Amino acid sequence: MPDFPWDSLEAARARAAQHPGGLVDLSIGTPVDETPDVLRSALAAAGDSPGYPMALGTRELRLAAAGWLQRRLGVTLADPLGTDPSVVPTIGSKELVALMPTLLGLREGTVVIPEVAYPTYEVGAVLAGLAVRRADTPPDDAAGIVLVWLNSPGNPHGRVLSDETLRAWITWGREHAVPVVADECYATLGWEVQPRSLLHPAVAGADHTGLLAVHSLSKQSTAAGYRAGLLSGDPVLVRRVWEVRRHLGLLVPGPVQAAMTAALADDAHVDAQRERYRARRERLAAAVRATGARIDHSEAGLYLWLTRDEDCWTTVDWLAGLGVVAAPGAFYGPAGARHVRLALTATDERIDAAVARLTA
Repeated sequence: MPDFPWDSLEAARARAAQHPGGLVDLSIGTPVDETPDVLRSALAAAGDSPGYPMALGTRELRLAAAGWLQRRLGVTLADPLGTDPSVVPTIGSKELVALMPTLLGLREGTVVIPEVAYPTYEVGAVLAGLAVRRADTPPDDAAGIVLVWLNSPGNPHGRVLSDETLRAWITWGREHAVPVVADECYATLGWEVQPRSLLHPAVAGADHTGLLAVHSLSKQSTAAGYRAGLLSGDPVLVRRVWEVRRHLGLLVPGPVQAAMTAALADDAHVDAQRERYRARRERLAAAVRATGARIDHSEAGLYLWLTRDEDCWTTVDWLAGLGVVAAPGAFYGPAGARHVRLALTATDERIDAAVARLTA
């Protein structure tokens, strides 16, 4: 297993903590705003939950998920209540990402991940005993490839894949009988570009064969502590994942399923949280640019992908001197070695503190 990357930030955190105004930690994208009442009320109302929950998800949850996918992302699923389900709940999205090769029964071969990528894609491959290959375009040589991960909007850089790129991966995956899975956890947070789901009919048509999409309520519903995620797409692949999950006892708690059902039916709290992130992004991006640093991509998602055209650890140290902690781009692969990631998931007071320090 690789080292847990955030452990290497202890020195930067210690230096930043010495700032007179205290530490501003923008290194980890954990939500800090209150979980909306629509989730909390539903969770509390379902608190009497003595029996085991369904790995498949309740009927109400699966219908709410299908409705959300259609309403917010323009995706129409095959029958979500069918014998082969087209959507199931998951315990957040990180465990699903980490276990995906195992859940799909992959025993040997190579997993393709983005050039700059969330570390858990690689961790999941390592856990399953698989090799890893980084690529942003379909490779000419498909030998040994058993799974492709896409991430749009991307973490850490906020890049949104174009329709043409999504279609190219879909075509390639089907030609080589390789599942293509898109992590779309930030799909509702497009700023300069509107993200498109891999399952959208404009890119996939009406057929989701070989395709899966991963979604999460952690950021859009400020509910990371609920561990609430979704897997949808090809019913054959979804069923394969569901069958293994129920054998392993990977069950989303009943009260959380009730909270997810309520959240997926309500757009108001998602739009309100989006506005909070938009305002924080606007203030922080302006301050970053005022220093002369450059922000690349970052057209969607919850992060600013910053560079001063120097080694990322030099930038981390510079920011720590201002009392600000960033995630070094090297966490996300060699191609990220000259960038750092700043998260928008801090309170308004802490974002304003960072802005003041950057513009002083």
